[in-house]
Parts: sequence; structure tokens; C-alpha cells
Amino acid sequence: MFPLIKFSALSPLRSPRCTRCSLSFLLLICLTFISSQGLAQSVPPEKQERPRRALPSQTQETADEVLRIDTELVTVDVIATDAAGQPVRNLRAEDFKLYEDGTKQDIALFNVEKRSGEQRPVAIVFALDVSGSMTVEELERLQLAMSVFTKRLAADRSSMFAVMTFGMNVKTLQTLTADQQKLARAFERLPREPNGLSTHTYDAVDDAIRLLVRQAPRTREHRLMKRAVIVVTDGFPVGDTVASSTVIERANAADVSVYTVTLPSFSRMLVSTERQPLPTPLDVSGLIEKTGGTSVYATDKDFEPLFRVLAEEVTSAYV
Repeated sequence: MFPLIKFSALSPLRSPRCTRCSLSFLLLICLTFISSQGLAQSVPPEKQERPRRALPSQTQETADEVLRIDTELVTVDVIATDAAGQPVRNLRAEDFKLYEDGTKQDIALFNVEKRSGEQRPVAIVFALDVSGSMTVEELERLQLAMSVFTKRLAADRSSMFAVMTFGMNVKTLQTLTADQQKLARAFERLPREPNGLSTHTYDAVDDAIRLLVRQAPRTREHRLMKRAVIVVTDGFPVGDTVASSTVIERANAADVSVYTVTLPSFSRMLVSTERQPLPTPLDVSGLIEKTGGTSVYATDKDFEPLFRVLAEEVTSAYV
């Protein structure tokens, strides 16, 4: 049925030309409306175009929903050593058994990060103790050793480093970067707190973990990135606001390993440095062992050989 359109009586003041224009315009509207109704009736319902929506309907959201699957795959870095503390190489997946809370877990992936060949990308934060227990000579030798360390690992330009200091306060001197010049300037700016009464080691590691989570991706160039914190200290935390157990939990949740370099200042309390040093409070806390790191003691004045060994340990592991 066609719609009823009423035409009002023409005013005697309007000209015949105006009248013809009005009638033509109304006739055009009628024809357009009739054509659209006929077209809608002639197109089958299944082929009619649905009106566009600014927001998808509930049905569309359900149809386009992405299927998400949670997996229990967790990467674990393992460094195998013998009774003498020397690395054990050429192990296979069958040589490992993995347990969680006493329950054996299946090993779904096994990889060996080798010392030679393609280097694993790393993101490392140096957490440096600048409290009063650190001597000026130690800090100067430390700068040279860390420069050697970063240049060795940054050869393929896929590694990043950051520099933080701690004493009574934790400060970030350089965020993650691959620029060796920026790192060199950060090492040169190392402050020292000669009268520092606190050594906030756990606070510094906690801040370093947060920095890695924010700035270091888990993968880079389609390879798993090793995320680590290297703490250089005398091994005696004092005045921390974060507990060691909390730091361990956060490190494991972020896949961050903690390594420590204990400088010779600790040896002033020992009779001899020729034998294995006594564990420091930092070692006893379990921070290093429970995050998959390594503790090394700098008993020599030359720190460079120690950092070369540490560079190999950081990049070499069973995954």
C-alpha cells in the first residue's frame, strides 16, 4: 500500500512557476520512497545488508571472541656443577629430574645455551654498593672490570645493561641501554657514601627486578632473553625495607637470576683469603641460590678475570 501524501491548497500569492517546482519536488520524494520499498521487497532477506553498528552486538562479540589457553610451561635456567664447583657440560634432558613441591614435573623443552656460537641476549642490572665499607680503590678497579664485562656481552648488540647504586638510598644512574658510552659515563659517576650507616641491598635488588620487568622483554629477536641482577657488595645488608623472602619471590616470578660479587672488603674480617671465604649474611639469605644465580668472591686485586668468568656463567646454562 502506498503512503498517503496530502498537498496543501496553493496560496493565491504563489506564482505558477513556484507551484510547478513544489509539485515536482514532492513527486520526486514519492518516487524515491516507492523505489526503495520495492527494492527492499525484491531482495531476499538473507542478502539484505544489515545496518552498521558503532559498537558490536553481544552476538558479534561472542562470534569474534579469541580462544585463550593457559599453559603451565615455565622456563628454568640451570647451571650444573661438580663437587669442586666446576661447570658440568654436555648433559642431556634425561640427566635432569625436575620437582615442584616434591612432585615430579615433565620436561617439555630442553635447550643448551653454549659458550660458543650465537650468544643469548641478556638484560643485566648492576646493583653497586657505594656505602662506606667500599674503598675508593675497589670502586676504581670495579669500573674497569664492569667495562670489560659489558663489552664482552655486548658484542652482538643484543644485550642491554643498567646501573644502580645503593647505600642508604637506591639510585638509578642509567636505565637499560646497549650504548657503551652511556654505560662508561654512568660508571664514572659512581658516588660514594663515606659515612653511610645503611646498605639497602635487598631494596636495590627489588628495584632492579622492577626495572627489568618494565624495560626488558622476555624474548628478543625470537630468543629467550636472560634477565639478571649482578650485586657488587661487601655482603652485609643493613636497614632494608623489603625482606629477602619477598625479593626471592618477585625474582622468580619475573624469571630474574641474582648474582653476587663480594669484594675484598669482606676479607678484613677473615684470617686468610687463601681458603674459601665464610658465607656472608647475603649468602645465607638464599637470594642467590634460590634464584638460580652464582656467588663469586673477589680475593684478588684484579677484578677483570673474575668478571670474565661471571660473563660466561650468566650466558651459559641449561634451559
